[in-house]
This record gives sequence, C-alpha cells and structure tokens, in this order.
Amino acid sequence: MYQGPYIIRWFVSANTTSCLFLLCLSLLNSSSSSSPLSPPRSRAQPTMASILSKKQKTKEKYTLKELKSLGCDLLSSRAHINNLPLLLSFVSPDSPPQFVVESLLSLQSFFTPLLSQLPSTSSHPSSTKRPRSEDDSPKTNTAVADDPEDIFKAWLRSKFDEFVKLLLDVLVSEQSEDTLRDIVLGTLMEFVKLLNAGRFHSSIYHRVLNAIIHSAVDIDVFLDILTSKYFKYIDVRYFTYISMEKFVKTLEASSVVSADRTVVENSEAENDLKESLELSVRKIYQVLSRVPPPETPGKQAENSKHEMWSGSDGSSSEKPTDKKKKKNKDQDSNLLSPTTIAKRMKLKFTKAWISFLRLPLPLDVYKEVLASIDKTVIPHLSNPAIDFLTKSYDIGGVVSVMALSSLFILMTKHGLEYPNFYVKLYALLVPSVFVAKHRSRFLQLLDACLKSALLPAYLAAAFAKKLSRLSLSVPPSGSLVITALINNLMRRHPTINHLVHQEPVDNDDEANPKTSKKLGIDSFNNQESDLKKTGAMRSSLWEIDTLRHHYCPPVSRFVSSLETDLTIRAKTTEMKIEDFSSGSYATIFGDEIRRRVKQVPLAFYKVVPTSLFEDSDFPGWTFTVPQEEEGKC
Repeated sequence: MYQGPYIIRWFVSANTTSCLFLLCLSLLNSSSSSSPLSPPRSRAQPTMASILSKKQKTKEKYTLKELKSLGCDLLSSRAHINNLPLLLSFVSPDSPPQFVVESLLSLQSFFTPLLSQLPSTSSHPSSTKRPRSEDDSPKTNTAVADDPEDIFKAWLRSKFDEFVKLLLDVLVSEQSEDTLRDIVLGTLMEFVKLLNAGRFHSSIYHRVLNAIIHSAVDIDVFLDILTSKYFKYIDVRYFTYISMEKFVKTLEASSVVSADRTVVENSEAENDLKESLELSVRKIYQVLSRVPPPETPGKQAENSKHEMWSGSDGSSSEKPTDKKKKKNKDQDSNLLSPTTIAKRMKLKFTKAWISFLRLPLPLDVYKEVLASIDKTVIPHLSNPAIDFLTKSYDIGGVVSVMALSSLFILMTKHGLEYPNFYVKLYALLVPSVFVAKHRSRFLQLLDACLKSALLPAYLAAAFAKKLSRLSLSVPPSGSLVITALINNLMRRHPTINHLVHQEPVDNDDEANPKTSKKLGIDSFNNQESDLKKTGAMRSSLWEIDTLRHHYCPPVSRFVSSLETDLTIRAKTTEMKIEDFSSGSYATIFGDEIRRRVKQVPLAFYKVVPTSLFEDSDFPGWTFTVPQEEEGKC
C-alpha cells in the first residue's frame, strides 16, 4: 500500500465533489513520484514519525503573528482543521503566556459555536450502535457506524476534552501568572455556562474545584477570582456546596481506609497521607467560608430575582424535535430554576457543612470554626450541628469555651436540651480562663447563662462562691469582672444575699469541742463537681471582703459597690460585663493615669534629711562618711 506525502481526511468536508477532487490530486502526485518508469530513488520515503518530528521541531520557531494566523485559518474553514492539534500544543504551562492566551482565544472562538453540537462523550459511534436486525443489510450498518460527520464530531469532542484538561493544568500550575489564571478560569466558566445547552455544566465545574483544592498554589488566589466574579450567582453557589459535599465524602472514605489498616508498611507514607488530608480539609474550609451563606426567607422575598450564571447572557437551549426530550428538558429547567435553587440552597448548605464538621479537623481549623460558627453557619442551617458542638463542649479547656457561644444559641433559639450544661460550665471556671484569648466572649456568655430568675438557689450560690474563690488567684482585671458578676448574681437572685455576711450557727452543746473547731472552717468544697453537694449555701463570700485590702487600688475601690443593699432594685443597676471582660494590666494602668485625683498625699519634712536613716534608728551604727576617707574615694 502506498504511503504518499498527502494525508487525506475524508471528514474534512461532507461534499462528495471536493472529496473526489482531493482523491484525484493525490493519485496524480503519487503517479508522478512513484511511476514504474521513473528511476529508483536513492533515499527512502519519509515516514509518519519523521513528519511529526519535523513538525515538533518547527513548533518552537512559530511567532505570535504566525500563531494568530493559524487561529484565523482554523476559524475560516474546516480545511484547516489540522491547525487544531497544533494550537492545543501551545496551551501548556511551559509555553510563554502570550502564546497560551493567543491559542486559548482561537480555540475558544472555535469551540464555542460547536458546543451544542458536540456529543456528550468522545466514544466512537460504532461502540454504541444499535443491535443488528435481519432487515438490516451490511451496507446500511456500515453507513450508520462509519458516518464521517459522527466520526468528526467524536474527534472534536476528544479534542475539546483535551483542551479542558490542558486549561486545568495551566490554571493550577505554579509557573502561571495571576492574570493568566484569571483568563483561563474565565474560559472554563464560559464552558460551564454554554456546554450543556445553556444550562449549568456541573461536571466541568466540579473538575475546576477539584483541581483548585488539590493544587500546590495558594487557594486564596482562586478564591479571590471566584468571590469577585462568580459567587454572586446563585447556581454557582448551589453547585459549589454540592461539590464540597462530594469532596468531603471522598476524604471520609480515604480516612476510614487509612484508619482500618492494621499493618503500616511505611510510616513516612502515612504521615504524607495525613498531611495531605489536613491540607485538603483546610482548603475545603476556606472555600466554604468564602461562599456567601443562603439568604433568609425575608431577604428572599425582597430579592425575588436571583442572578444565574447559566443563561446569564440570554442563551437558551435549542428546541428539540422529539416531544419526549422536550418534556424532559422542561422538567430539568424547572428543577434548576432560580426559585427552586433558592429553596434548596439551605439544604445543600446544611449538607455541606454537616459533612465537613464530621471530618477530623486540625486544631487551628477547629478553633477557627468554633469562633465563627455561631454567626456564619448556625443561623442558616436547616438542621443545627448539635453533635459537633456537644462533643466540642465536652472536650474541655479552650475548645469548650469557644463552643459555649454556639451551644447557647442552640439552647435559647432552637430548643436544645442539654442536661449537663451548667455542670460543664461550672467546670470551665478555672484561673486560666481569665487570661485566655476568648475570655471576653466567654465571660459575657457566662453572665447571660446565669441571667434566668428560674435558676435554683443552690446553683446560683455555687457559681457565686466559685467565682469569689477564684478572685484570690486571678489577675486584678479578673477580680474586677468577678466582682461585677457576683453583683449581678446577687441582684437577680435575692435568695443568696445571705452569703454577703453569714454568721456561723452556734450549737447548743457548747461543751462539745468538735463544734468549736468547725466555727472557722468554710463549708464550701471547691473540688466538688456536683453543684448540689458543694455546700455553697452554708458558706459566705469572705473572699470578697478580702479584696478590700487588694494591692491594686481599682479592685479595692470597686468592691465597695457590694456594700449597698442589692435587693433594692431602685437604687441598684446591673453592671455591664463587656465593660470589664476585656480588662488587663494595660487597661487598668491607663484608667489610673486618666483618673483625676483631688487629694494627693505629700511627704513633708521640717528639716531636710541628710541621710537615709537616722542614727537613732540603729544604735551603734553610723551612716556618715568621714571627711578624710571621702577624698580617697
């Protein structure tokens, strides 16, 4: 079989005349070059490999003007279809940015009008042909299977898939510039809009997010582009939540598989897997935290018109000829209408966040989630994350302090019943909490949790006594906020006012020596975790009286506020804990500097002292230096 210098592609044109013309031209060239009358050639015929290698060598010699000419030729006629693979070769992270952009623009202009005509997959039509029947002749089956137009479309689809893959490689490459990433991401999002007949193509968008999450580039670069341009569209947010839920399920499966392994072949590989898992978790959290939350029902009514990325340019799908297909498309369009997406957005938001909170979060991500979940997540959940918060509250320490805010919202606004809430809250009262980073929010929530007048007296007394005992071992700023908390507790719960001054109960049996020994012992058990058994109701707030002699003047002055009768509500007011919860040595010092002092104690001497001590203070000692020794010094 002759291998001529021309390659005939029968799918170049559907016109039979042009095909015959090309065939004749090929035969004429072949007869003139390989005629039996001509002398034998001194060198071998060029093979296909040599032709491709020659093209690869000349690829580097293309200029930007020539590359633009290739793109114009491709757009002008189907006869230049061989320019398509050459333009695809320039879409690479190794190519210069200007060459990538020029090839990208040409290929995008070429594929955009054809997107609605491309098949869903690049598989050969013969693989999916119908079964052969007795009535079908071999010629008919061959014509159906080897239709040049179908083969051409399948080949175009494979090149389009290759183009998308190359764009994803350029997008996440560390060599790419931010401007190039913006252009590439914009091209991919255009394909997301147009490929599925004007509807949102979730498959390509999922691949984009997957490439972003698993890339080595800082994810903030991509999130800045998505936030500024695309997250404002409701369908983009909708499918972002769906993709995040899929990523989380994949990570859950990988973590379960790694946890079930009984034999670890390589500890370094396990550490790499753990680091990769933590990095993916951090990136998923960054995406979820940057996506705007669903709108409340009131705002949805106000903003009834939701912006959609798919169809935002006025494009619509073509009318199908088959009535059944038309009915299915109408159902799909109704399913993903803006109103339907807005109604289902809260459900997708909840699924994405609940599945994410089940992951083994790194400690820094754990704390960051707890710090913001009460404001950014819980108000928009259809099913609050009760398990995550209760487990966080049971951990203890700083994590429990941070989980208190969200758990308090669930108890007050969502009707959550948590029987051991006050027991856990009581256990959090340790000296370290008054110097913690989130102490301000914790102390305000502590005051809010003890605000109800329905709390039993023993519980209010236990908290008052626990706080007063802590006032002896915390910094001055902690003593100030503790005094304010006790002031509010005694004003809200008059039944514990006897703790201010409670005389010991004298026993009738004065001869019993054991009774006399117990008169100076505090009945409060500071180590008891059961609030009923602490003995706080039989104790007194003697620690607050000790604060009268505190070394810090603001503390000793502030304690005097408890001398008034707190049961008289007309003469007293509750103190705002936020005014004291953020206190520190710096704030106390600043307040003292700005404070006006009317009377200042002065040191007055009738005679100016000549020495530090008088001779009468230390008999036998002298503190004057002899005159003759003074010169020697």
